[in-house]
Amino acid sequence: MSTSPSSASRMLAGLREAAVQWWRTDRLTWIYLLKALAAAFLALGVAMKLDLPQPRTAMTTVFIVMQPQSGAVLAKSFYRIGGTFVGLVATLTLIALLSQQPELFLAALAVWTGICTAGAARNRNLRSYGFLLAGYTAALIGIPAAQHPDGAFLAALTRAAEVTLGVLSAGFVSALVLPEHASEQIRGTVRARFSKFVEYVAAALGGRIERDQIERTNARFLGEIVGFEAMRSIAVFETHDSRVRSGRLARLNNEFMTASTRFHALHQLMNRLRAAGATQAVDALEPYFRELAPLLYEPSEPVLTALDAARSAAKLDTFKAALPRRVRETRALLAAQPDFPLLDFDTAAELLYRFVDDMHAYADTYASLATASHERERSPERYEPKTSAFVTAVAGLRGAVVMAALSAFWIASAWPSGSTLVLNAAAVCALASSSPRPTRMSLQMAGGTALAALVGFIVVFGVYPHIDGFVLLCLALAAPLALGILLSTRPTLAGYGAGYCIFFCVLAGPDNVMHYDPAGYMNDALALLVSMAASALAFAVLLPPSAPWLRRHLTAELRRQVVLACRAPLARVRSRFETRARDLAFQTHALTPDAPEAQQQTLAWLVAVLEVGHAVIDLRRELADLPPDARYAPTMPWRRSIARTRKALVTLFAQPGAGRLDAALAASFDAIAAVQQTLAAFAPPREERHRLQRILSHLHFVRTALIDPQSPLAAFAGQARRSDTPNSPGALHAS
Repeated sequence: MSTSPSSASRMLAGLREAAVQWWRTDRLTWIYLLKALAAAFLALGVAMKLDLPQPRTAMTTVFIVMQPQSGAVLAKSFYRIGGTFVGLVATLTLIALLSQQPELFLAALAVWTGICTAGAARNRNLRSYGFLLAGYTAALIGIPAAQHPDGAFLAALTRAAEVTLGVLSAGFVSALVLPEHASEQIRGTVRARFSKFVEYVAAALGGRIERDQIERTNARFLGEIVGFEAMRSIAVFETHDSRVRSGRLARLNNEFMTASTRFHALHQLMNRLRAAGATQAVDALEPYFRELAPLLYEPSEPVLTALDAARSAAKLDTFKAALPRRVRETRALLAAQPDFPLLDFDTAAELLYRFVDDMHAYADTYASLATASHERERSPERYEPKTSAFVTAVAGLRGAVVMAALSAFWIASAWPSGSTLVLNAAAVCALASSSPRPTRMSLQMAGGTALAALVGFIVVFGVYPHIDGFVLLCLALAAPLALGILLSTRPTLAGYGAGYCIFFCVLAGPDNVMHYDPAGYMNDALALLVSMAASALAFAVLLPPSAPWLRRHLTAELRRQVVLACRAPLARVRSRFETRARDLAFQTHALTPDAPEAQQQTLAWLVAVLEVGHAVIDLRRELADLPPDARYAPTMPWRRSIARTRKALVTLFAQPGAGRLDAALAASFDAIAAVQQTLAAFAPPREERHRLQRILSHLHFVRTALIDPQSPLAAFAGQARRSDTPNSPGALHAS
């Protein structure tokens, strides 16, 4: 039977397509699998050659720090070594002071573990790994060493040597064997994000985007901001080029946040003006939007590189330089029309200018990445994800309680594997505390450990006695370890994979001198499973982090960022406010992956907080830049009315309510009227008049944000509001 040429060609085309698809997807998985096995066997072989007491510890360390990207391995290795040595010092201190009193020693160890768990929960970046290891190492080294204090120092040093060997092996293989660099991913992310953002802005300015698409885009931006900072912190460990551009990348992330917030505020204001029937103001601004859109995005000239961004930055700079004069000319024509809503126009025009300015800064920073060094590198602003202090304290207390409870059980039962029970609980509590769903993470690790115990039993008692030599040992371990590595590469099964890889090495990892003790093996396996079950129970019962109370707490923390905007010192307040608000929204958003309504509510509060907070910060900066004139003194009635508005906003966002919303609206109304009266009372110089008009615009924007029917504050708008507007040339509209 022969195959026709057409059939053969189709078969070859299918094989070629399958090969290309494999190369794009599964290739990286198999490369990572082979690298992880090579690093594990390298650490195991060197540890055996050096005759270290527990070579399995070196192999376990490899699977703890191993990541597909070289920078992630180096970063985790850096923090693991640092955390290990901090834990080593803590261990020796506790043993020196309390080794004669087991109860006090375990109580102090529980407190130390709680502190480290709190630190791991507080820092939701690679720094958390250092805290995790500081607590886990103290338990890992301290509990066995405390039972033999005379050899504690030597045991601590050998354990540190085993950990260091595992770290070096993982870093060596990851960096030299087919390395995958996060810096390459960052370049793609910077290019794609800038291009998508300007395309989104152009579509929104042209009215070609729906509200639900805007919400999805904002949710995507939220995750991208956090992910970008994580990649940047990894990339600095990889290459010199990444390190010399790290400050600009951090600045780029902050400028993206500011530009996206500013544009969303502008877009929301225009929607409010349309809904309120202020078509005259909208029509007056539409020509500027039509001019701006092609400056940002042209399908024929997409912004793909830093050089393209430089071209866009030059166009924006020209547009920005001419914008104030053009707006003044337009305003002069509009002021001649009777009853024209000048305040609506002024507010939207001010937001437009600030967005163009922010977008120009964003494009400039992107363009600066083309050079190795640039003045924009000197930027102190960083996106630092931080868990709230209350949640951090709960995580630390939970870890300490679990450690104390299991320590008490060990002392009462005299279980031979009690040390394994206690020290593993410290690791699981710290590791799972940084997960958005820690109970699920603990249970997944328990499932992976159960599978590892079963496979490990077969390997230890069925395979080890029949092999001889390191090569056969590696061949015997390759298949069981490959199963766990493959599990860890699947996002939905990562918890199972982590539990399997780590605890297979703990239970079945070979030593130089093997001891075949089935009863001890089963006891250790049971201790591991009980410690994970206890950790999962603690996460489910002791103020569970996935419960509605945490979502309400984080939402309240998000609203309180307006208090930060109103009261914090002006230096760096915008960066602190922006990053903190977005980080809290990201945490809240991650808690409800299966509740779209809750996620939508979180995004609604984020929008309200960012809009009001940015307007207040702009208002405060304008007030701070007023000249030292008695007419602008803080004791003047119009300045006091603005202070009352800020105080009312603090009260409203700290605890929203109908009465507080009405009070904030009344205060903003009075402040607008007072500033308008001040402008009408005397003729200040041109620059001062423009500053007062900008102050008026910020107050007006705050009021429009408070009465937005799409805002979550609309739920409190049940009481009557003061709706009379002052009879002046800049009368209040969109209200």
